[in-house]
Amino acid sequence: MDIVKKSPWVSVFNGGGCAGCSIELKALVTPRYDIERFGCLLRSSARHADILFVTGTINRQDRNRIKKVYEQMSPNKKVIAVGSCAITGGVFHNSYNVTCGLEKTIPVDIYVPGCPPRPESIIDALLKVLRTLK
Repeated sequence: MDIVKKSPWVSVFNGGGCAGCSIELKALVTPRYDIERFGCLLRSSARHADILFVTGTINRQDRNRIKKVYEQMSPNKKVIAVGSCAITGGVFHNSYNVTCGLEKTIPVDIYVPGCPPRPESIIDALLKVLRTLK
């Protein structure tokens, strides 16, 4: 597969919520879905990551944290918003502390809708982002 020009490192930022999206992201590193076949490695530190998965709601306290994480990433970074909570606030959108949508805080490259989205959808989004990496 020649879409991968390098081996990107992937990191996850969980803003909160029910953790359904986080469980689906954990499935990506299991033998069934195995994102390592695309050259992606899951890392806990976003400082070295090329791709950032964001799950859960972004509240006022998380806003500054996610901005700091985004600024510390490599220059050619990509952000994937995973799940309804990261995209619109989901079922928590009317809460007093929730900022409705990740794009109001940092730029988002691709959205993966669902509550929670299936691992196949997340892999599809990952492959679309991999095509844009230099």
